[in-house]
Amino acid sequence: MKNRIVQKSVLALLLLASATFQARAQEKKPVTLKEAIDLSIKNSPRLKGSQARLEEATAAVKEAEDRRLPEASASGSYLRLNKPNVDLKAKPTQPTTGGGTTTSTTAKPSQAAYAMVNASVPLYSGLRIRYGIESAKYLEQAIKLDAANDQEAIIINTIDAYNNLYKSRAAADLVRQSLQEAQQRVKELANLEKNGLLARNDLLKAQLQTSNTELALLDAENNWQLANINMNLMLGLPETTEIVPDSASLVATETVQTVSDYVQLALQNRKDLSALGYRKKASTVGVKSVEAEKYPSIAVTTGYVALDVPKVLTVTNAINVGIGVNYNIASLWKLKARVQEAKAREKQVQASEDVLTDAIKLQVHQSYLNFLSSRKKIDVQAEAVAQAEDNFKVITNKYNNGLATVTDVLDADIAQLQARMNYAFAKADASVAYNKLLQSAGLLNNQQ
Repeated sequence: MKNRIVQKSVLALLLLASATFQARAQEKKPVTLKEAIDLSIKNSPRLKGSQARLEEATAAVKEAEDRRLPEASASGSYLRLNKPNVDLKAKPTQPTTGGGTTTSTTAKPSQAAYAMVNASVPLYSGLRIRYGIESAKYLEQAIKLDAANDQEAIIINTIDAYNNLYKSRAAADLVRQSLQEAQQRVKELANLEKNGLLARNDLLKAQLQTSNTELALLDAENNWQLANINMNLMLGLPETTEIVPDSASLVATETVQTVSDYVQLALQNRKDLSALGYRKKASTVGVKSVEAEKYPSIAVTTGYVALDVPKVLTVTNAINVGIGVNYNIASLWKLKARVQEAKAREKQVQASEDVLTDAIKLQVHQSYLNFLSSRKKIDVQAEAVAQAEDNFKVITNKYNNGLATVTDVLDADIAQLQARMNYAFAKADASVAYNKLLQSAGLLNNQQ
């Protein structure tokens, strides 16, 4: 009796857990493309890394600016001495009773203490400080543009993933609809075969198509589930969330500019090209900074010294102010190689900029042609859908009049399903192609 009670309790818990899991698994969340982009930007680990690099670059600028501030240091020591020999050049004397002088006894100090404070303010450093600040600011701007470029990459990846989710869901819905029609057809043909009005072979063909459609539905649903999980990971949503994409979000514009206009816009707006431009400026400043090392550094210096050697010497209020000059004479023969190295880096950045410029032009042309092709495919696929539907109607009428076989009907149905899927995919792909055109022209962020 107890075992039955335990079994019933376990079964109830399992059913409750199963119901809870299904409720979570069936949680649906309609998400527009704009919402998906916002969530992906908010939760992207890549953009968090970009933000950290930007913070590092900002700190580097502050560090370069801090080199203009005074340098200050303080030090002090207390020393125990081991019977030192102290020989003062100006020895103290004591008067004698006879009117003369006598030398005092030699001091034997056992300890000493001193403290020093030094400060300096740079007046001139061959403009190295200024060049360092300029270079750091250029690199900061480059990293800002890198972050913006990373954001555009996240946006286009989100659009692509959103499109894949929409297409996989649409494919599953169309195959499911086709399966329902196939199952209904099998029932009708089974009744005809039962009454002797249809050959057994024709019924088997219809049943085989239904089985194949069931397998196709299984593959379509697997693809949809994988696309849904991928989208949840990108958006930072629970993996059990069922995202319902909005087909209205995937709409391509009907008006575009000429390809030459997009090329010019790309050269003006591409973040990666602009970032490389700032890096080129930083490398140019780097050459000047190295060349500036052949000049001396001049600074105002000041300091304070206190010294106490008991019974020997006490120094207080020793304040000094002056001008300090530092000149590395070795730079006259060691600097040439470093200057050549800096100029070589400048040439490398220039070459990279030329390569990227050519790549951008090619990418814009490719994206432009892909978009025109995708927009043309919509018209072609729309016409194909109309033709497939008309063909299915004609074949069905012929079959009803005994002028076509079941195989003809099944083939027409498959062609109709494929045409509908291709049309749905063409519309979604055109939206992605348009956004990739905007990305290649550096305009994607402006449109979101």
